[in-house]
Amino acid sequence: MPFRANLPPVTRALLAATVALSLLYNIARWRLLQASLDPTTGDEDTASRRVVPYLALVPSQCIRYPWTFLSAAFVEQNVFTLILQGGTLFFGGKYLERAWGTKGFVYVILLASIIPYLLAAPTYLLWASVTGSSDRALTPLNGGITLQAAFLVAFKQLVPEHTVSIYKGMIKMRVKHFPTVFLGVNTISGLILGTDTALILSWYGLITTWTYLRFYKWQPNLSSTSPETGGLRGDASETFAFATFFPDVVQPPIAALCNRIFSLLCSLKLCTPFSDEDIATGNEQAAARGEAGLPSFSRQSRGVRGMSKREEAERRRALALKALDERLNAASSRATAQQATTGTPNLAQGQEILGQTDYRPDA
Repeated sequence: MPFRANLPPVTRALLAATVALSLLYNIARWRLLQASLDPTTGDEDTASRRVVPYLALVPSQCIRYPWTFLSAAFVEQNVFTLILQGGTLFFGGKYLERAWGTKGFVYVILLASIIPYLLAAPTYLLWASVTGSSDRALTPLNGGITLQAAFLVAFKQLVPEHTVSIYKGMIKMRVKHFPTVFLGVNTISGLILGTDTALILSWYGLITTWTYLRFYKWQPNLSSTSPETGGLRGDASETFAFATFFPDVVQPPIAALCNRIFSLLCSLKLCTPFSDEDIATGNEQAAARGEAGLPSFSRQSRGVRGMSKREEAERRRALALKALDERLNAASSRATAQQATTGTPNLAQGQEILGQTDYRPDA
């Protein structure tokens, strides 16, 4: 019973669905293999492929089995990928479902499961028509790699500076670098080893989740001192820009390209441009999340979800005071630098600082 008690309900259901659908999928494939070995009943064209179109998504048959746009994300072909996906859901789902709540977590799971496969199916159909190869249209698309990409994007947003130690500290890596490594491995593997499904699904999964978290998902306003204050839509922080998913060397050209695409989408009324206030608030949110870090899921920390409104208000008040202190320090530094340059005090800057320091946390 401790296993059930330590896992939120949706995460538990996703694990069960992944195990069950993967088991059914491999049983069906094994039966198709057995049928292909029987010369009297075997259908060489279909059975030799061991395609199960009612569980995995087959681009040429997806209209006939539309539910595979969802089920394909929970179907694994072998024990290794099943263990990897099970670990992803166990650890990632346990944290994200409690961080976002059940409803927010379900939204991300559905988007990261369905939309990448909706994009991948026409990609393979177009690939088949351009190359004239019908094999591409019959390629089975399945696996939770889209959910893995989604979880990495989410952790980059929530705890980018958290350091993960592997092999007793021999390998250390910050969370914000994991999406880069993930994309790099799948891209190189797809180009060299021919694992094109992992390449395409990983990119579609990452872009889908990032778009939702960047522009659409509502999040609590951590910089507000009032628990009744409404949340914020999207994440305009500079540390969550799309270019930050790549190494520093290539970030400038990618940022320039992304800015052009974003300007085009804004002109088409598909996106709303971020204001300077949105970016500043997003940066404060990112700083507040970084201070919170990764929570503990021990029995003593389970009361965090049931935190009273007063405790939540005190926490937000402390974060707001810290953000205000950082602004005052920055303004004071600018005033000191300007005074040192001109040799005369900046009265306007001094008045601004004095006006900002008139802050009463008990008001």
